[in-house]
Amino acid sequence: MASQAAAAFNGNMKKALAGLRRINLEGLRWRVFDAKGQVLGRLASQISTVIQGKDKPTYAPYRDDGDMCIVLNAKDVCVTGRKMTDKFYRWHTRYVGHLKERSLKDQMAKDPTEVIRKAVLRMLPRNKLRDDRDRKLRIFAGSEHPFGDWPLEPYVIPPRTIREMRPRARRALIRAQKKAEQQLQGAIDMRKGRKKEAEAEVTE
Repeated sequence: MASQAAAAFNGNMKKALAGLRRINLEGLRWRVFDAKGQVLGRLASQISTVIQGKDKPTYAPYRDDGDMCIVLNAKDVCVTGRKMTDKFYRWHTRYVGHLKERSLKDQMAKDPTEVIRKAVLRMLPRNKLRDDRDRKLRIFAGSEHPFGDWPLEPYVIPPRTIREMRPRARRALIRAQKKAEQQLQGAIDMRKGRKKEAEAEVTE
């Protein structure tokens, strides 16, 4: 069924289709996530919800009812703060002193799909269903994928709800803004006064 899209796909076909035969695709929906401009953690939480089937009324923790998840544009995912340089992935080779580490920036340059995969897998329960759920996750660095012939459904990520600022914090913010304005006005007045004094000295 996916022969036409697979022929147009230029990536690693073996990796893209690995383990697909072990998944019972009957009745599953194919959800497409666009990672371009999305925050890594918020995107991973949405994917983990869909891949576990928690968005369905028939969800049960002992059943694997999740849908297929296709993530596109993994190389354009965003992070907040200084995580690009301060976040590290660490692993040990089992040899003495061989603790390896790689920053998020280096991992994005090496393989950006692993960044999203690790974020999603670490949000899943560590049980026997974890490997089956991992097979339902297909991540691609760009916008090309070999599943174009399947009935794909774009997933609309809900907008972020920002909590209203508490009254105490709002009052502190207003005080800080007023103080900054007063300091700025005082600096301007001081400059004007020095300028007038200099002009008076010149006229005398």
